[in-house]
Amino acid sequence: MMHLLKLSVGTESVDGLAEWYKTKRAQGPDGLPRHVTRMWPKREAEILEGGSIFWVIQGFIRCRQRVLRFDEVIGSDGIRRCAFVLAPELIRTTSVKRRPFQGWRYLDPGDAPADLPRTRLSDDTLPDDLSAALADIGVL
Repeated sequence: MMHLLKLSVGTESVDGLAEWYKTKRAQGPDGLPRHVTRMWPKREAEILEGGSIFWVIQGFIRCRQRVLRFDEVIGSDGIRRCAFVLAPELIRTTSVKRRPFQGWRYLDPGDAPADLPRTRLSDDTLPDDLSAALADIGVL
């Protein structure tokens, strides 16, 4: 299994990302949220074995969505693109600091942050740097 890592540009919070995915513009014809990108993952089969896309929001990985499939999308310019079709649920994770990057990256499962317990809606009660440091040493 393999995951993806992507910056959520312009998003302020996990709730903001959830609101975006409720808009028609962010949904495919089947109503599922999707993210359209130019590049098709070469490791598609590994991602579809249970992988997720981990979202970097305001410099920290904060949540993930399960990748359901990849659909081909042809833009109005005639260019072939890849739509990451995603599960609607955003699963909050421990906060892990990430530097900006372009496009998307593969994320090894061993490097993926842990999911937050469902009883905790977020880990926003701690400052991001402290939360990341605690996660690094295995406390969170």
